[in-house]
Amino acid sequence: MIAAVYHGPEDLRVEQFPTPSARGGEVVLRVDHASICATDLRILKGAHRKYGPGTVRVPGHEVVGTIVELGRGVNRYQLGQRVFVAPNVGCGRCPQCQRGQNNLCVNYDALGITLDGAFAEFMRIPAPFLEQENLIPFDEKLEGAAVALAEPFACVLHGQHALHLSSNDIVLILGAGPIGIMHLLAARAAGVKKILVSEQSPERLRIAANMGADRVINFREESLPDLVSAETGDRGADAIVVAAGVREAMETAPALAGIGGRINFFAGLPSGDTNVVLDANLIHYKELIVTGTTGCSTADCRLSMDLISSGKVDLAPLVSRRYDLEHVTDAFSAVRAGNVLKVVLQQIQARSEL
Repeated sequence: MIAAVYHGPEDLRVEQFPTPSARGGEVVLRVDHASICATDLRILKGAHRKYGPGTVRVPGHEVVGTIVELGRGVNRYQLGQRVFVAPNVGCGRCPQCQRGQNNLCVNYDALGITLDGAFAEFMRIPAPFLEQENLIPFDEKLEGAAVALAEPFACVLHGQHALHLSSNDIVLILGAGPIGIMHLLAARAAGVKKILVSEQSPERLRIAANMGADRVINFREESLPDLVSAETGDRGADAIVVAAGVREAMETAPALAGIGGRINFFAGLPSGDTNVVLDANLIHYKELIVTGTTGCSTADCRLSMDLISSGKVDLAPLVSRRYDLEHVTDAFSAVRAGNVLKVVLQQIQARSEL
């Protein structure tokens, strides 16, 4: 088969790669759709801690595929079944896994991160992923490229769980990239009172407005504090999502929050440049709750799929471009250009038999 294989920083090669086969308790998928995310960009730069010197691996962890081979003893799934794959699996024994927080497992495995992933014609799903029910079948009527976004949307849901949103909340989202737009959709599905989105890109602000934001704010051209005050009746935002990895956004959030407000640092900062200055008195006297979240659990992925399958959330409008696997370099260039939301490698056709 062919695959996009990481050989080192900025060295992603489309080449022949061994076609996987299913061992006991495993399945093999034909990859139908695989989405590119910021983690994949970090991998390609050589900045991911799981891709150390000498690593040769197939990235890709936002994936939808069709089961084409069942290993010995697999009877829960069927040949030809389309599945979304929750890409992280924990050890199952540590305190984090016991609490259902397999995203925080120190000894985790993840497709496309520690194991070969989805930027290939086929991919093997190891037995622990089946044992922990990481394969989630979905209705054939659902558009596969949109379902491939269930994993980043699950990460968004994980972040919003920390905010405990209610119907009276005014939510402020800082950043309108793909993650910010997903936070907008999740907050809308949660039934909040009002959603404000701050961003500097006019195109992304236009998208946010079309996707249901009650007020979009270009913080480079307008006063964000003044507009938040006006839109909230001077009380400040009840919940704030920092969906952009920008120090200024993190440092500004406490001043924009209302009394008793909740802030989620969803985005991280570049490694080696992670210190921010926060006004401790604002956190103290407003009794703010500041949280950080990372990744998603398998339970978050199931909830994500439930919302997508029910039609309460439609992720299809986020798919900006689609590429064949052979054009993965062009796909990465489109993501890096920053003028698209989600780029999907779509309908990867098999060129070799299992």
